Amino acid sequence: MAAAGGPVLWRRLLGLLPHGRLGLAALLGRLSDRLPLGRDRRSRRSSWLLLAPLLTPAVPQVTAPSFCVCPEAAHRFQWIRNLVPEFGVSSSHIRVLSSPTEFYELMKEQIKTAKQRVVVASLYLGTGLLEQELVDCIEETLERSLQASGPSDFRVSILLDFTRGSRGRKNSRTMLLPLLRRFPEQVRVSLFHTPNLRGLLKRLIPERFNETIGLQHIKVYLFDDNVILSGANLSDSYFTNRQDRYVFLQDSPEIADFFTELVDAIGDVSLQLQPDDTVQMMEGMVHPYQGDKTAYCEVANRRVMEVINAARTRQELHSQTFHGRRSEGDPLLPQRDPNAGGDQKPEPDTWIYPLIQMKPFGIQIDERVTETLLTEAERGARIYLTTGYFNLTQAYMDLVLGTRAEYQILLASPEVNGFFGAKGVAGAIPAAYVYIAHQFYSEVCCLGQQDRVRLQEYSRNGWTFHAKGLWLYLAGSSLPCLTLIGSPNFGYRSVHRDLEAQVAIVTENRDLQQQLHQDLGAGEGKGICTQHLLYRAGAALPQVRRRVVVYI
Repeated sequence: MAAAGGPVLWRRLLGLLPHGRLGLAALLGRLSDRLPLGRDRRSRRSSWLLLAPLLTPAVPQVTAPSFCVCPEAAHRFQWIRNLVPEFGVSSSHIRVLSSPTEFYELMKEQIKTAKQRVVVASLYLGTGLLEQELVDCIEETLERSLQASGPSDFRVSILLDFTRGSRGRKNSRTMLLPLLRRFPEQVRVSLFHTPNLRGLLKRLIPERFNETIGLQHIKVYLFDDNVILSGANLSDSYFTNRQDRYVFLQDSPEIADFFTELVDAIGDVSLQLQPDDTVQMMEGMVHPYQGDKTAYCEVANRRVMEVINAARTRQELHSQTFHGRRSEGDPLLPQRDPNAGGDQKPEPDTWIYPLIQMKPFGIQIDERVTETLLTEAERGARIYLTTGYFNLTQAYMDLVLGTRAEYQILLASPEVNGFFGAKGVAGAIPAAYVYIAHQFYSEVCCLGQQDRVRLQEYSRNGWTFHAKGLWLYLAGSSLPCLTLIGSPNFGYRSVHRDLEAQVAIVTENRDLQQQLHQDLGAGEGKGICTQHLLYRAGAALPQVRRRVVVYI
């Protein structure tokens, strides 16, 4: 009887805590802080303050999810649709890209063939020849749209960050001014300015350093009903030798509409670039750094959440109508013929969930989903996590150290960090990330978890590393069923300061799972999980060094 009562008492204990399992982890963490080992760990973490304000995370409060994973559902990740719209698509409409060149060429091709819209969200647009070629492609497409008979409804919407896009005399703004001047009715350029950079802070912090306060970091590239989701910016290195991740969603109008509306919503609360290179807010909109901060953030929250909630409402209405008509045997409802030809829309075997993180506006969806995935990963599951800038939030690190799954974390070696060799303070950033990784791996070793949590480095001559994402392999599976891809780096800035968006892709299709497996580089015995520690980047297989000697 006592043995049987144990699990019941355990469940009651979890029920008494405000956030269940995460609450228990927080409680145990507080108790351990009172032990000598806890004091030692705190002293190691306190040295991170030397890296403030650029890199140091304050210990964030864990945002516990108000939902749980339901393994008996059609797929076990359907709980995500409690927060965001769920887009069911056929895996045949999804292609994983592997190289910067493929990404760049596909973008040019998609711009040239666009008929209705080009929507771009990025941190910035570079000023080199390759970037100019992209602008030229947009200009040519705009010209063709005007030559068509009748009024043109072709539109171009570009969302960039204000501080990064305004850096230097030649910048993203000057690159786009010719488009605004030639096509003022068809082109919109929005420059997001964080509400946290204001007053004395805005006047005192110099260029470049002001970007640490907060950025528009979302990367979405959309052409009619086709979407490229990535972590890559629009700059020459991202088109040539800076490794990132990219997924191409073809013929996906609902997803394209959602991200168009999301970019429009952020654009509405952003500064609008004018043909004379000045900026102004839309009429009636609160100013991000001159107006009331609370009022601005409330308006921004409302605009973004309207997009999310409207998409969910449309899906719920469609589902109710569809199932109601089917239950009534409506003869007008299209019936699927199993012997029909290829013109019929294929059944979905893959689900896309847009995850938004905008902590300045009180939107923390991506954080909640990521924490739940890390918390609920079962024993025997494998999670691969990559980031170009290893600076996990304390909450994420505690979950990695306190959960049951196996983790392999791939980070940039100092030589492939984008700041390597930079002048001034920026040149010290790669060493700072090594220091943070050292601190984290020391904790892994102190807890005796070296076999469960492994750190590895990406190294490739002449390249830099900017890939970020997560792959989840269920226990006993050799292929991933879920991946996260988009702009977040899983660090303090991504969670607390910047505007971020990524998607969770859940698939039952083995061909797409194989693509995601190869995207990670874990295929054909040549990946980061093998003895040789190699990471696939495009066609090449650069070596990944594991800096175990340094970390220990």
